[in-house]
Amino acid sequence: MSFSISQAAAQAQKAARQVANLSSVQKNTLLTDIANSLLEQTPSILAANKIDLDEGKKNGLDAAMLDRLSLDPQSIKGIANAVLEIAAQVDPVGSISNIQRMASGIQVGKMRIPLGVIAMIYESRPNVTIDAAALCLKAGNAVILRGGKEALHSNLALSESIKLALKKHNIDPAAVVVVPDTDRKVMNELMTLNQYVDLIIPRGGEGLIRFVSENSRIPVIQHFKGVCHLYVDSAADETKALNLLENGKTQRTSACNSLETLLVHKDIAATYLPKAAALLAKHQVKIHACEQSIGYFENATAATEDDWHAEYLAMEIAIRVVDDYEQAVEHIENYGSGHTEVIATQDYSKAQAFIRRINSAVVMANASSRFSDGGELGLGAEIGISTSKLHAYGPMGAESLTTEKFIVLGEGEVRS
Repeated sequence: MSFSISQAAAQAQKAARQVANLSSVQKNTLLTDIANSLLEQTPSILAANKIDLDEGKKNGLDAAMLDRLSLDPQSIKGIANAVLEIAAQVDPVGSISNIQRMASGIQVGKMRIPLGVIAMIYESRPNVTIDAAALCLKAGNAVILRGGKEALHSNLALSESIKLALKKHNIDPAAVVVVPDTDRKVMNELMTLNQYVDLIIPRGGEGLIRFVSENSRIPVIQHFKGVCHLYVDSAADETKALNLLENGKTQRTSACNSLETLLVHKDIAATYLPKAAALLAKHQVKIHACEQSIGYFENATAATEDDWHAEYLAMEIAIRVVDDYEQAVEHIENYGSGHTEVIATQDYSKAQAFIRRINSAVVMANASSRFSDGGELGLGAEIGISTSKLHAYGPMGAESLTTEKFIVLGEGEVRS
């Protein structure tokens, strides 16, 4: 039987009404059962993931894509734990805020409500299938998940864990749809179904996000690339700044919160850059350096304009010496992607100024860019990191998948 995305979206809209009316206890129990089902289904999930990895290698997927695609028992346990963390969070749905009495006598407030049906279009990362489903269910939404063809077997295996839990709780299975057809025509049609789908979130390469943003009839929250900067100020603790560089650049290069550009104040360059050079050489990081910094590195290439815009997602980094704090900020404002920026400094006023001035989604002082992650920031997991400022900005948890309605309480008041 052929798959119909329009039919699936219509059924998801109907299922969303059921999910929106689940109690907090019902949703949390459902999420707990999804986590348990994941652990029980680990062998079949790993077998499916192996098929995807083997096909990916055969088709020439690069190392970063294969890293994102790969699952193992520990990572599945991590995904299950993230679902349990989401279950343990306060339910955003139904919360009331800003109640105030007007001169007319009425009381006015706002209540959080689900968005309805959310569609995710994403590449490579199978964990997104579970993270997105869990967050959408917690927020009372239905979700349509269209992953990339490179992760199809993994995503379908993961979806079985969700189906089992939904069936156990007599919840319409259309509440979570994992699209089994990766034909581009299906994605193109999905983007036109604004009568059923309330929000679409693309997560993946810049080309995918631009295509969805330019062609969707449905409101889009963009999750563009992460050109993340570390600025080492003249007042930096060099040991701390080296640790931030090592963790941010080398721990997991395929992550969007990994560092891509290092900016160093000229007053500290002569002492910091030789240590940075030794550190990066140890990890075999390819260097693209400016004229003032290239002499500190062996086999470095001269940085070009393209390097300042680059999201390498590899053992590769661009390095620039800046004259002062203002030049560092100007560089970030010109080349940053609105994702994550870090300052290393022991000057409290400089750290505060950086946090106020830089308006990326996540701004840090003396902490690794790798903390720019929903799980690390207290969200349990994230459906993505929004670089759009409207509706949600930064890592998106369950609350970001809700909206607010006005509520009015009266005792028979009429408008004069």
